[in-house]
Amino acid sequence: MKNENRKMQSVKSKTKAGKRQIFHFAICIFHFAFTALIFSGCAATGEVQTGRYDLLYGDSNKALGHFQRAAEIDPQFLYYSVFPQGVWTYVGRANYRLGKYPEARQAFERALTRYDRDHLARLYLGLVLGRDGDRPRGLKEIQAGMKGLHGWIEDIIYTTPYGRFWDPSREIRSGIEKNLALTSGKEINWPEVIAGGEWLGKRMEEEIDLARKDERDDFFRDGDGEEP
Repeated sequence: MKNENRKMQSVKSKTKAGKRQIFHFAICIFHFAFTALIFSGCAATGEVQTGRYDLLYGDSNKALGHFQRAAEIDPQFLYYSVFPQGVWTYVGRANYRLGKYPEARQAFERALTRYDRDHLARLYLGLVLGRDGDRPRGLKEIQAGMKGLHGWIEDIIYTTPYGRFWDPSREIRSGIEKNLALTSGKEINWPEVIAGGEWLGKRMEEEIDLARKDERDDFFRDGDGEEP
């Protein structure tokens, strides 16, 4: 009888030990997955940040390389600095700057399947379509992208505390309104429309950094923080 009790206790102990091992193994797997997720997000962010600088001020070929690496690390990556923009939008914009319009179109369409409110992807898709000759659809996409950007700026200005740092002089919104007027006439001046769309894309990218700087300066000016 004692031997049977000992056997039962031994089985129970082994079962508990097995459950503890499974639990610890699951915790390790979760920790590894979480760490990998954080690492991939940081790596993708770093590639996009470097690529953004090259896109605005440097070499578009280098920018494309950085954006492609970010897309390889995380194809679903959405760059947030208040204004959301997908990694495939950046891939498309670099290709667009290099005159690789088929590749740019593919990237913009891919970006919109992942996040349909990526207004810059829609704007640039319209620019590519306009250049490729599909002007009726291109015009619709350009208009939709511009209206989306205008609405996004208006929304954050009136609904968020950081909105006041975006487009304080109304330069961007006025430019959008002017460009939308160009797309509503009977005779469309396509070179002017395309130039206006390209200006808007570059200006929105610049505003990401300008708004961030103004917000940071305001933070330290109010005495809420200390300069590093």
